[in-house]
Amino acid sequence: MITGFFIYGMLGWFMEILWTGLHSLLKKDYSLMGQTSLWMFPIYGTAVFLQPLFLFLAEFPPVVRGGIYMLCIYMAEYTSGWGLQRIAGVCPWDYSQSKYHINGLIRLDYAPIWFGVGLFFESIFYHFLY
Repeated sequence: MITGFFIYGMLGWFMEILWTGLHSLLKKDYSLMGQTSLWMFPIYGTAVFLQPLFLFLAEFPPVVRGGIYMLCIYMAEYTSGWGLQRIAGVCPWDYSQSKYHINGLIRLDYAPIWFGVGLFFESIFYHFLY
């Protein structure tokens, strides 16, 4: 479980740095500077708790599995952002400028991304952790 926590945490950091670096192209910032927060490591690491779900859903089609993972990721993103705001007075992300946000904590237009991330983490589990 500890190994999975570190693997998901590192992969999450990597994906976020890649995402923010590539997103800078939309602003015509060709430095491709990616960024993340130290808070994000344990948040991504909690994907380890999806592992029993990976096993339970193994026989379901990918569209069902991805949809369920997406909902779980949304719940984790919302609750971790809400919790950080309450406990530490900060949240590493603020989606309030997005058209499809909920309380600035989640973006509904990120649904396809979280769908894919869930299936990606599932594949990491089966290839390296199971």
